[in-house]
Amino acid sequence: MFIQTEALPDPDGLVFFPGEPVLTSGRAEFADAEAAEQSPLAQRLLAVAGVEGVVLERETVTVAKQSDGDWQLLKPLVMSAIMEHYASGDAVLIGEAEGESRDADEIIDQIEELLEQRIRPVAQDSGGDVTFKDFKDGTVHLEFTGPTYGLIDGIVHVLQHYVPEVKSAIDYRDGLPKPGLETPTAKAVQQVLDDRVNPAVSGHGGHIALIDVKGDTAFIRLEGGCQGCGMASVTLKQGIEVEIKEAVPAITTILDTTDHAGGENPYYSPGKGG
Repeated sequence: MFIQTEALPDPDGLVFFPGEPVLTSGRAEFADAEAAEQSPLAQRLLAVAGVEGVVLERETVTVAKQSDGDWQLLKPLVMSAIMEHYASGDAVLIGEAEGESRDADEIIDQIEELLEQRIRPVAQDSGGDVTFKDFKDGTVHLEFTGPTYGLIDGIVHVLQHYVPEVKSAIDYRDGLPKPGLETPTAKAVQQVLDDRVNPAVSGHGGHIALIDVKGDTAFIRLEGGCQGCGMASVTLKQGIEVEIKEAVPAITTILDTTDHAGGENPYYSPGKGG
């Protein structure tokens, strides 16, 4: 466990970053051992001679020392108490350990904050963006634009790390009901994408999503490195179409619904496809 620290304008205060979630939300302040009855972490810290206050927040532990204390002596003891706590498996707050449910608005606020502070800057550096759409039944619905779909595994990891209620994340368009995807033909097409196509395009951060199947037509979306790629039409015509049509003869037409210019992805856009 690697713990970082940050000095405060008040020399009697020091911020510790455990590198692990502290609170799921909000702030908890403890001035003495009696006040810390609900927090095993705060109890351990206040048991360190010279510590006179603890403030817990989402990612930080702020410790206040007595005015005659010396951080050179106290800092290793505080770090040791923090490491001991996380090694114990105890909850930071007893109420959280008992599984108190949180309000949906509170969960969404935390998800949106993580997106703004940790995820969107990375997506924008890659020339794309990720925006929040909804949160339902443990699934975060997001909109991916530009070459960002390849970030989804990392996004899920970050969200789950700080928001235990998050189970998965998907492109919001994939959460819309599409009965055509439940047909044997659609499942056969999806198998081709999973087994043959996506392993081939994943090397450059690409991904091909099956959006719907209607009759003899499969609607797909090119994501990640495939969206806006100058070779997208070649990939579609010489790669994806060939693989799908050979394996699933019931499909005679493949339509690309991707907005290769970025922004909103028009579903069943006219003039796109093969």
